Amino acid sequence: MVDVEFRVVSDRRDGLLLALGQVVIANGFTLLRQRMLNSDEGVVLVMVVRGPADALLMLEEKLGTHHLVQSFEASPYEPAPSAPAPVARNNGNGHGHVGQTSAAPAPVASAGAAGGHAAAPIDTQRVETLLPQLARNYPNILLQLVALERELPPTQREATLRYIGQRVGAWVYKRDFALGGQLPLADSVRRIALPAMRQLVQAELHEDVLKVRNSPFCHRGESGECCHFLRGMLGGLLEGQHGTHVHVVESQCRNTGAETCRFEFES
Repeated sequence: MVDVEFRVVSDRRDGLLLALGQVVIANGFTLLRQRMLNSDEGVVLVMVVRGPADALLMLEEKLGTHHLVQSFEASPYEPAPSAPAPVARNNGNGHGHVGQTSAAPAPVASAGAAGGHAAAPIDTQRVETLLPQLARNYPNILLQLVALERELPPTQREATLRYIGQRVGAWVYKRDFALGGQLPLADSVRRIALPAMRQLVQAELHEDVLKVRNSPFCHRGESGECCHFLRGMLGGLLEGQHGTHVHVVESQCRNTGAETCRFEFES
């Protein structure tokens, strides 16, 4: 895997990140961070992406020749080094202390939602405002969701993204698959969940396990499985078919070092 920084100049701001971000995702890369600013050249978009080295040349060609791009530069990305740990000094009585003002220990978060934080209520007003936008933009919705995830407090991320995923999955099922007949769970995964996922990400099915190679929700700097939207959407798709709750588990995640994100199903 390689980390690369792209610098793009365009004469158009609206839709630029969405359009180029979809190119990044479609070529098997993950968008790690981005920033956009105005300059004398035009609109400058800087994107840091991570993905397979053997696909980099193709991605660079597609970005460099995109109709929204006026100029394009690519360079290896090197994150800024972290600040060195404070050095312990001897205080003269045989005990060391850190050269910083001591402070009260931070409170320990109770176990719960993502990252060990206690779960907080979903901002339903924000979600209901977002859902019509997702319906209009579908399937080009992943960048909106990644941006939302970064803005949400850690205590709301899992519940909010799963709820949005369930709503989107139920809507996609009604729009694209509701006229089909009743299927066993394994066939529903193959004929409904898999093609729906392939509209968004690179997905494949191995026996009864659905694998996603390029989830954009990975590598966010937190521990644990993190593809909450995809998990929720799979549940919404399959519950629409079966009319009952389908238990979807993300058994492996690239965020924890796995090669792919794996989703398993149980009715």
